[in-house]
Amino acid sequence: MDTKKFFELYEPLHEELATLSKYICENPELGHQEFKACAAHAELLKKHGFDVEVGYLGLPTAFRATYDSGKPGPTICYLAEYDALPEIGHGCGHNILGTVSTGSGILLSKFVDEVGGRVVIGGTPAEETSGGKVTFAENGAFDDIDAVLISHPMDEDLESGTSLALEPLQFTFLGKPSHAAAAPEQGINALDACLATFHNINALREHVKDTTRIHGIVKEGGLAANIVPERAVAQFYVRTTKKAYLKEVVEKVINCAKAGALAAGAKLEISHFELGYDDLLTNTTLQERLSKNLNEVGITNIKKAHAISGSSDVGNVSYVCPTVHNDYNIFAEGEQTYPPHTREFRDATLRPAALEAMRKNVVAQAMTGLNLILEPELLNAVKSEFQQATADTK
Repeated sequence: MDTKKFFELYEPLHEELATLSKYICENPELGHQEFKACAAHAELLKKHGFDVEVGYLGLPTAFRATYDSGKPGPTICYLAEYDALPEIGHGCGHNILGTVSTGSGILLSKFVDEVGGRVVIGGTPAEETSGGKVTFAENGAFDDIDAVLISHPMDEDLESGTSLALEPLQFTFLGKPSHAAAAPEQGINALDACLATFHNINALREHVKDTTRIHGIVKEGGLAANIVPERAVAQFYVRTTKKAYLKEVVEKVINCAKAGALAAGAKLEISHFELGYDDLLTNTTLQERLSKNLNEVGITNIKKAHAISGSSDVGNVSYVCPTVHNDYNIFAEGEQTYPPHTREFRDATLRPAALEAMRKNVVAQAMTGLNLILEPELLNAVKSEFQQATADTK
């Protein structure tokens, strides 16, 4: 594959992509409020010949952009994120993440008129909270997609690995108010039920796998110290390495809440305060080809993914379509690095080293997309691994 040609076709895009990333960074928007970011991506994609549907699947800040060659061939999808974090803005670098995906799709579109196939960019809001990719996955957005690629800015270059399956549980305890000093016996203390739940979960930790994470907060715990709390609310994230085991742990956590409510005599309501995430099933065949192309463009120090304790809605995508989600280093060699979710990381996304990383990753991802279109044996191997991986989870 002619790497030089990819870079030649990329160069006219570079300033547009750098401008897009900077604009989104300077205009941070929280999940499902990314109207400026969504519009900016859509405008650039329309300029490059994509048909763009904004408000995709009823999500106001989601989009699906399609470039169809009109010829038979696979459909390659790149996923863009663009939501920010409270207070620190784009501390997770989604400004450049989404830009790399949009850039990769635009660059690949320059080839498909000749070789066939389609390119799709999925604009997926709210990864940090109630992720749009869950809605995409549950409503058939990937039914016509052959492979999905997404790359995340980081402080090192890493292969796609895994993530933790997550379920966000909310327990609402309902008791009976009373004067806490004059008539406490007439009250039912919802906060007691809530606190007992935390104690029960702490006891449960000894009897779940080491990779399990259960962490929560008290959202509501009463209104005044002299009133028996009538209502208390707790929110928990329950995480495990595999979604099959997650179901077992969630059942045990719910039983902890039921026991707390029973002990206090309170009623219990169970709900979800966000969407749940599946664990990530990385397609290693696809990652191997992406790594090869990253080496071709000059990114050679790619490490194996380490065990992580975070979660992402891209996990839901990986259960319905072959998926990779690698990381790329945005810091210059010898420069002090900072982890995501910091202001320092946010600022680094706009520096020359990050823009150079953007250039190389856009080219490598577009090259990988073209590999999948031109090499049926590669695409078949990717799909075969996906079918085996998902069969093993059933």
